[in-house]
Amino acid sequence: MSKATVAPYGSWKSPISSDLIAHRTMGTMNPVSSLGQIALDGDDVYWNEIRPAEGGRYVIARRTPEGRTSDITPSSFNARTRVHEYGGGAFAVSEGTVYFSNFSDQRLYRQDPRGEPTPITPEKEFRYADAVIDRRRGRLICVREDHTVSGREAVNTLLSLDLEGRDEGRVLVSGNDFYSSPRLGPDGSRLAWLTWNHPHMPWDGTELWVGEMESDGSLGASELVAGGVDESIFQPEWSPDGVLHFVSDRTGWWNLYRWVDGRIEPLCEKEAEFGYPQWVFALSQYAFESAGRIICAYADEGVWHLASLDTALGSLESIETSYTEIWSVEAARGRAVFAAGSPNEPPSIVELHLATGQLEVLHRSSDVALDEGYLSRPEAIEFPTEHGLMAHALFYAPQSPDYIAPAGEKPPLLVISHGGPTGSTWTTLRLEIQYWTSRGVAVLDVNYGGSTRYGRAYRERLKGQWGVVDVDDCVNGALYLVERGEVDSQRLAIRGGSAGGYTTLCALTFRDVFSAGASYYGVSDLEALAEETHKFESRYLDSMIGPYPERRDLYQERSPINFTERLSCPVIFFQGLEDQVVPPNQAELMVKALGAKGVQVAYVPFEGEQHGFRRAENIKRALDAELYFYSKIFDFELADPVEPVAIENL
Repeated sequence: MSKATVAPYGSWKSPISSDLIAHRTMGTMNPVSSLGQIALDGDDVYWNEIRPAEGGRYVIARRTPEGRTSDITPSSFNARTRVHEYGGGAFAVSEGTVYFSNFSDQRLYRQDPRGEPTPITPEKEFRYADAVIDRRRGRLICVREDHTVSGREAVNTLLSLDLEGRDEGRVLVSGNDFYSSPRLGPDGSRLAWLTWNHPHMPWDGTELWVGEMESDGSLGASELVAGGVDESIFQPEWSPDGVLHFVSDRTGWWNLYRWVDGRIEPLCEKEAEFGYPQWVFALSQYAFESAGRIICAYADEGVWHLASLDTALGSLESIETSYTEIWSVEAARGRAVFAAGSPNEPPSIVELHLATGQLEVLHRSSDVALDEGYLSRPEAIEFPTEHGLMAHALFYAPQSPDYIAPAGEKPPLLVISHGGPTGSTWTTLRLEIQYWTSRGVAVLDVNYGGSTRYGRAYRERLKGQWGVVDVDDCVNGALYLVERGEVDSQRLAIRGGSAGGYTTLCALTFRDVFSAGASYYGVSDLEALAEETHKFESRYLDSMIGPYPERRDLYQERSPINFTERLSCPVIFFQGLEDQVVPPNQAELMVKALGAKGVQVAYVPFEGEQHGFRRAENIKRALDAELYFYSKIFDFELADPVEPVAIENL
């Protein structure tokens, strides 16, 4: 065995390059967004995945029982919807025919087996998502978002469309601000759906409704089943024998329930999460193998597990796997298919053969084979934070078989604040984290108060406290590692995207702990966000900050753009110029202000990118630019040359 080279932290040479991440993985996207929706059609398995090397387009792929995998989406199409801007639920499939939303024009297309896609919706400012096929009536039921009236908030409805595109659709349900999850009963006689209104988000309060489907496809009498302003309902599904099931957090945890003879019955009461925040459509954490058996995933202490639930007995039996993240669960007689990953396994499509318990990987998001000596294993830590509470994070120590640091040196720390803020970090193998640790930079990935996986009470720590609790937890996590002697207190950095970018900018502006930071399409002006952002999030801040403009004082007090005189450490900004969620001026105003006061600042804008970077060349550029920036600020040499970034006031 060769002797390890002594070299300063940050300067280690690594095989985990930005080029490898950008071109041979799904980039830096959230796994649910990058390898998302799964559908079963007979014996075939379909899924939608991002291709950074193809300009960030989404492709529907199919795998046959014989093991043949092929792309369904032609190269000129991009199977992605912009409903709620975040999308999800971009396709449905029935008997080999695929119906999908195309990104460039947002029209729905029908693609028959071995045929070319043909549009079935008009050339209008409509967007479609979360479809279910009504074979009995030859129709498709979906969410439609109407942008046809300029200057007015988009209108969301549930729509029924002819499968051949012979009409513009019939509105089934309207009047509320948002709809999702239209699900037909097995005989087509009843339709279930979710709905909610401003100012609530779907993880705050939703309603579950059921209506009678008439023979002509119209909707008859409807009734409220469950939910309200303080109860979040997730994933309604009909069992094969026509019993409506759903997930509710009425006990403080997202648990499974069913609706029988007008009564709501719990299936499995457990202090665990069987649901996710519905940032995107078509999320699925459970599915029916049969009327008596559900295959489900649940999060316990932040880690996801697979299980089998007997619907008659209510007994939950764990299914042993090596996976710590599980999503997009689908099932059919004798099998289950789901997406999964773990600290040493990338996001993958996996099939479970229930009779034998055998797991078969159908598709991996990355074909990269790495020596495990370069991989840092996450340590789940719980650390003290404000008000005597505890917060959660994953700590990744520097790791390389080729290098050790000089005696007495401690590594720089990069704290990651995840997006959302109602969301969580992931335990899957993420090469964008290993990119740092294999070069000698420690990483702390924080599940601050407000994150999911830990019940509603933990999620609601952020109510009225965004920009306070999240910042406290990121700061206290970093200080906890300093106290443990793990990292260099003089070289603490923080980074985040979107809401995580806001937490980053707040931490750099209102606290004096971090020495540098990176904001990826982050919020700097809460008032501008409240006034300019898209419909889905336009009232999100009511619960996270306070009602606007009534509590304008809080919006001003917590906006970093108003306190640039307090920000005196270096920051690099990354921004998509077509971002409709956090517009570019949020970054550009900060860059201008910091440059004017002499702070070291860099700005890297990307043409053609929206909220989150999807193109390989931009993913590569962002990683390298951030590394270059820290090397200049923390004064370490890079092992490999990277394209420099212009840093003002350096």
